[in-house]
Amino acid sequence: MVTVEQLAQDELRQLLAVLPPRITERLQERETLDDLLEVILDLGRQPEARFSYGDVLLDDAPVSREDLQHVVSGIGDFGGDNRAGMERTLHRISAIRNRNGSVVGITCRVGRAVFGTIKMIEDLAYSGQNILLLGRPGVGKTTMLREVARVLADEAQKRVIIVDTSNEIAGDGDIPHPAIGHSRRMQVPAPTEQHGVMIEAVENHMPQVIIIDEMGTTQEAAAARTIAERGVQLVATAHGNTLDNLIMNPTLSDLVGGVQTVTLGDQEARFRGTQKTVLERKAPPTFDVVVEIQDWDEVYVHDEVAQVVDQWLRGYPVEPEVRRMDADGSVTRTAAPRPSAAGPAPWSANEIRSRRSKQRGADQQSEYDRYPPETFRDAPDRDAPDGDGDAGRRLDVRIFLFGVSRDKVEAALAERGVAAEIVSELRRASLLLTTKNHYRRGSQLVRVAENNNVPVYVIRKNTAPQVADFLTTLARDLGIDLPPAPGRRGGNDRDAANVEALEAARAEAEDAARRVLSGEFSVQLEPQRPYIRRLQHILAQQFNLASTSRGRDPQRGVLIYRP
Repeated sequence: MVTVEQLAQDELRQLLAVLPPRITERLQERETLDDLLEVILDLGRQPEARFSYGDVLLDDAPVSREDLQHVVSGIGDFGGDNRAGMERTLHRISAIRNRNGSVVGITCRVGRAVFGTIKMIEDLAYSGQNILLLGRPGVGKTTMLREVARVLADEAQKRVIIVDTSNEIAGDGDIPHPAIGHSRRMQVPAPTEQHGVMIEAVENHMPQVIIIDEMGTTQEAAAARTIAERGVQLVATAHGNTLDNLIMNPTLSDLVGGVQTVTLGDQEARFRGTQKTVLERKAPPTFDVVVEIQDWDEVYVHDEVAQVVDQWLRGYPVEPEVRRMDADGSVTRTAAPRPSAAGPAPWSANEIRSRRSKQRGADQQSEYDRYPPETFRDAPDRDAPDGDGDAGRRLDVRIFLFGVSRDKVEAALAERGVAAEIVSELRRASLLLTTKNHYRRGSQLVRVAENNNVPVYVIRKNTAPQVADFLTTLARDLGIDLPPAPGRRGGNDRDAANVEALEAARAEAEDAARRVLSGEFSVQLEPQRPYIRRLQHILAQQFNLASTSRGRDPQRGVLIYRP
């Protein structure tokens, strides 16, 4: 019985036999033929051999037209893609032609069947999911594809058909190479007809698995989607190094769902914190898994491609699973967070503030210059009173009012027996109090406060009860217990209920933060009022997590997620 090593050596001898004798002699003198990758013959240049460890010049004499003709006559005619093969071998001979069509260069690529490369993705192949392999040239995409075909046909006992455009998977000639096992092979007359042969394979031969190499056109992407919709497992390779390249490739992006430009309404754009024109995935992806082949012993696996693409388009970092094969054949798996080329999450709080700052016009910039960040909290309190007056306690805050009546605030302070300073300049304020309507309008003053980390308190309306509730909340934030407002029934019961609701919201936020740290990507909290939501945001920051508010009041709640 012929072993794999003997088969590889026999095929290598066949390749050496078609090379010019002087070049064959130089190659046979080397002891590292097992590492030979390519032989390069360019007219008028020295012949060159490329090994896995580097390039080597084979002879001082340049390549002549006779040398090139010797190779061409030994392998037969080239196809429309300027490729030729050797029957029942995996070698690939590629030609470079001049303007007149004459061969002026030849690349003889050594093909070998390497067994065991599927081990890193064996579970994915057996799962029945559609798998797309990506990677730079020469990294082993076709080799892994060939091994997948053999394993699924011989070990999984599935009906496998290979659409072999350049005869690189199953070799040249009418009889396929033994490396594909019991898989069947359909040759493609010309590269432009590959999509038609793909459909023909499904309609005529009832396959369970279709293997495709080098998908690169819109027609092939459409054919792949048609095949996937018919319930046939697809395993293919495509042009591109990473998933990012594929998403932004207008020709092949349909393989992972495609990207379309969507125009949002004003309200939705404000809710997301993005511009009105955004990118979104337009359809379910054809492939369930994308595998980026980094090296012969390392791959990055993107499972659940639909979710991964959505995260990428929204600016979240994607986290592929890194699989490495050790020297003993065992596979280790780790996670490797990788930043998205799309930038930060478009609706994260920090990005919203950054974008608002960048989008300011000249009038907004002048407003910002009036209140530079460095003067916000350090300015002297020139208007501070000399004493506490009639107030029994003093709230150590400076309040800037926007859309809220000063008289109502002063009356509420006097009613509760406390004092606080109300300032007329935002740069001197330690907090800003405004109404919901003013906050929703996105005023310049509110933006300035947010960008300079000045807390913004929002009340529903400019009414005395709302202002009184604000003072109760503010005093609680400062660790001061205020008596209930006179004339309001059930004050103590209401305060107790508020404390209970606050503790429940805090516990819910802590539990959500721990769940996210344990592996969940995001957790949506129950709707809360603005004050409690703000505390939940602060708690998320303490856990080094990101958070944002979603929904509309009174159904607006905090979403905690991994940054």
